[in-house]
Amino acid sequence: MSKSTNHQLRIIGGEWRSRRLRFPEVDGLRPTLDRVRETLFNWLQFDIEGARVLDAFAGSGALGFESLSRGAKEVVFLEKHPKAALQLKENLKLLGASNAQVWAGDAQIWLEQNPQPFDLVFLDPPFGAGLLQPILNQLTLLPGSQVYVEHEAGLELDIPAHWQQKKAKETREFSFRLFVVGGNGE
Repeated sequence: MSKSTNHQLRIIGGEWRSRRLRFPEVDGLRPTLDRVRETLFNWLQFDIEGARVLDAFAGSGALGFESLSRGAKEVVFLEKHPKAALQLKENLKLLGASNAQVWAGDAQIWLEQNPQPFDLVFLDPPFGAGLLQPILNQLTLLPGSQVYVEHEAGLELDIPAHWQQKKAKETREFSFRLFVVGGNGE
């Protein structure tokens, strides 16, 4: 098996089902596993179509591409690593996706400059980098928005009080949770 095969992800559902996309070898970049994405998108099956999606810490773009494939209205990919951001742009061209954009830079800076609301936010930063809590503290979301959070096992997070955990799963290595945003700090 060639080395490039190890740096591919497979879209598991929707219009681009079974399409394979490349991603670069970058420290800390680990695409969300197929089985985790399958669980997540089963949780979200009625919420993707027509949604505005933010894929912060996009990396391979697995979650954003899966959303586009399943009918998201728009996806914004945020990726700090230039090589990974360039590959995201190339994959969007390859798929002919015109309803997505890639911002090559720091997610926190982008959020400060672009406080627009999203229906769904994916937060899956590199493990052990201390990036998740600052973004959780910074997000401004409308009631009904959903937030997917994936993080290393044992990480204690201060989740905003008005977010309700909708679904959760844990493994020895990591946890993944889906939250729905409630009204004004309820």
